[in-house]
Amino acid sequence: MSGLSFPRQDTPKSVVVIATTLAVCLSLFQLWQPLVGFLPVGTLPFESVLGQQPATYFRPIHLAWILVLGFTVYPIAKDTSPARLFDLLAMIFVLWSSGRVLSFDYQSIDHLLNGLQAADFAAGLILIIASLEMARRSVGPVMMWVGLVFLLYGAFGNLLPDVLATKGFSFERIVRFQVFTGAGLFGAPLGIAAGAVFSFVLFGAFLQVTGAGKFLIDLSFAAAGRYRGGPAKASVIASAAMGSISGSAIANTVTTGSLTIPMMKKLGYKPEEAAGIEAAASTGGQIMPPIMGAGAFVMAEFTKTSYGDIVWMALVPALLYFLSVLLYVHVLAVKGGFKGMQGQAGAWRVLIDGLHFLLPLALITVLLLRNYSPVLVGLAGSAAVLLASLLRTHTRIGLRQLVEGLRQGAMLAVSISVACAVAGLVVGTIGQTGIGLQFTESVVALSGGHLWLALILVAIAALVLGMGLPATAAYIVLAVMTGPALQELGLALITAHMIIFWLAQSSNVTPPIALAAFAGAGVAGAAPMASAVEAVKLASGLFVIPLMMAFSPLLLGAEFGWSGVLMAAVVTGLLMLMLVMVLQQFLFAPVSFLNRAMALLAAACLVYPSIPSRLVGGVLALALMVVNRQKAV
Repeated sequence: MSGLSFPRQDTPKSVVVIATTLAVCLSLFQLWQPLVGFLPVGTLPFESVLGQQPATYFRPIHLAWILVLGFTVYPIAKDTSPARLFDLLAMIFVLWSSGRVLSFDYQSIDHLLNGLQAADFAAGLILIIASLEMARRSVGPVMMWVGLVFLLYGAFGNLLPDVLATKGFSFERIVRFQVFTGAGLFGAPLGIAAGAVFSFVLFGAFLQVTGAGKFLIDLSFAAAGRYRGGPAKASVIASAAMGSISGSAIANTVTTGSLTIPMMKKLGYKPEEAAGIEAAASTGGQIMPPIMGAGAFVMAEFTKTSYGDIVWMALVPALLYFLSVLLYVHVLAVKGGFKGMQGQAGAWRVLIDGLHFLLPLALITVLLLRNYSPVLVGLAGSAAVLLASLLRTHTRIGLRQLVEGLRQGAMLAVSISVACAVAGLVVGTIGQTGIGLQFTESVVALSGGHLWLALILVAIAALVLGMGLPATAAYIVLAVMTGPALQELGLALITAHMIIFWLAQSSNVTPPIALAAFAGAGVAGAAPMASAVEAVKLASGLFVIPLMMAFSPLLLGAEFGWSGVLMAAVVTGLLMLMLVMVLQQFLFAPVSFLNRAMALLAAACLVYPSIPSRLVGGVLALALMVVNRQKAV
């Protein structure tokens, strides 16, 4: 089958068929749940099975399906190996354990007085172990170790020094809290992954199989390809369009980069520059409205803010990020004397050929801004892109492509749902032990009450966590651990979470483990660390813009209108310009050492939150630009 391949290339055809069947059925089940919610109670026969499932049942069913599919797609060994029997046994145990959870009597107080029955305890333990093991296989060992360390902390925290100590809980109490309440394994992170995130992953899969994704990339090249450094600029535009839809900066780097990176190299960009550009642009896709990747849906739940409001708040910072990446790309092109591409199809012709694919994108944008349920918006977007593909002969799809879209959506959801389930274990441990309060007090104490120092500490924590966790999981952990500390230092709830959300993306491009940059290096044939260095230069906005969120009204909301946001955007834009001059030592012409020092001084003045300081910084920045422009003439 085309599309997402299996981790093992020697997978037997029978296993592929079984996995495809499981994946398609999971996607159909996920589509059915929001649809059946519109039907009056009593309409369907066998309503307890076919009707809409409450969260208490829906989340365990979703996780069981994900785990069984995961053990099929991510085998422990070659499919011909006897060790594969372990996966079969794991599936049986997961199904039995999920049955115990689904039949558990939450109304009884017996488990509160006497503890779990032995069978229920065993079922809960099996689901925790299975989730950790699937996280190891599909996400990486660090994700598993993070979850395991937090669980062990809950059990043996009483043995640690006073600053970290907590009451040690028995394994029975840990399993009871993590599995048989709504605060751990089946908590909010998994609920969001099983709902809104899955529907948008499915939407992204349908964009790919219908050709809508290719249309967006082609349109980006037609619009920007003929300009100086065209392929690099097209890469930035295409990644802005596709990054949030793909749900992964790494996946977007590989898919979009397989087209853009060779073109950038052919034009004259160094391999590490091409890899860094694609990694920085793909990482930005996770912060670009209207979809913004999985973490934004978690943010909406954590902050109790409507998703439409989050989209509006995130718009200006996201545009600033991509403008800064485009600026870096342009400066590199001018510095290298690169030209545009020749023989590109006209943007108007490409637009006419795929104009109908803009309809589903416009639909989901309007629905999200009007605060419709993200689950229903994702469902509507999936239906709209399928219907749109039927409007033109050259994009019409058949049953095979429909099945492929359903398969890809479920396959992509495995790692996301498992990561969120393990993140739920971390959140559950924080809630059960109270370590979050201790961590908040530690951050506030270490920062000495200075917000800027606390932001640096959070950025370091984001970088460390991001070395092994997906950005969404890193955001969840950071939000629970450091969000209260930032609020205590004066930030609004949504501002604190937006800053943490941005910083959680930084690990994709920041050495020593820059996964998106390393993926780009693989495509470009470049040195991984050199690619990461280029990527972190291009993505410097991931650190600068959150800083400006904290010290200027950069987020559009009830407190600050468009005038305040636009003024803050101008200040941030000048700040990014000064950083380009310093990091690239070039703008219109080479920048001398003295002028780079003056640019750093201007940047410092622009960051400092006072009107006189920012006026001085703005005047100095404009003067430096004028001097450099005259030097180029």
